[in-house]
Amino acid sequence: MNKKNSSGSIWKHRLAVLVVGSAMLCALPSCVPVMMASGAVSGSMAATDRRTLGAQTEDKIILLKGENTASNLVGEKGHVNVTSFNRKVLLTGEVQNEAMKQAVGNAIAQIENVEAVVNELVIAAPSSLTSRSSDTLITGKVAASFVDDKQLFSQSLKTVTERGTVYLMGRVTEQEGNRAARVASGVSGVQRVVKVFDYISDQELQRLSTLSAPRNTDSNSTGAGDGQYAQ
Repeated sequence: MNKKNSSGSIWKHRLAVLVVGSAMLCALPSCVPVMMASGAVSGSMAATDRRTLGAQTEDKIILLKGENTASNLVGEKGHVNVTSFNRKVLLTGEVQNEAMKQAVGNAIAQIENVEAVVNELVIAAPSSLTSRSSDTLITGKVAASFVDDKQLFSQSLKTVTERGTVYLMGRVTEQEGNRAARVASGVSGVQRVVKVFDYISDQELQRLSTLSAPRNTDSNSTGAGDGQYAQ
């Protein structure tokens, strides 16, 4: 192996380890997001997000409102995870009964700018800390596998794991989505893969790639348009 290829492999390995390590840290109580120290890496991820800046901002607001809403409705009687991507909200976790599941889903749907709700809550006792820690580790391993796959644009994918089931979100083409699902299904500990993607066309992907390419101009570029939602 030549020196150039060796250097690339070492960097890729370190990035994969960082992804898994960050996920494991988030299994601890009072977890806060772990930011990458490298400005080049974090800057690249922000610049290549296929959502508009407006959608990214709204997702953060939806997440905060959604978690507060779910907590008020469920309290200690359940465990609800709220994930928002491109204004689509994924609900995972456990609730006491069907009425509570529907109440949470309906309340989340009423939050401003929410365009779709995928209610994957199950009727069961709240999962244990051990189970959640295992899910967090699986999420990290799946994310690392995406980074390792040269045919996947890992920054366009978001992974959520609940009781061994991996939910995949993101703005992707159908081909990208199918490949991501195959990669995720091959990760140790994954029991099932559910695609919750917003599919875009190959033409839209080309347009986004053109918009994200470096430019020798000081003018501001426009953001990417919103994709269609796929259940």
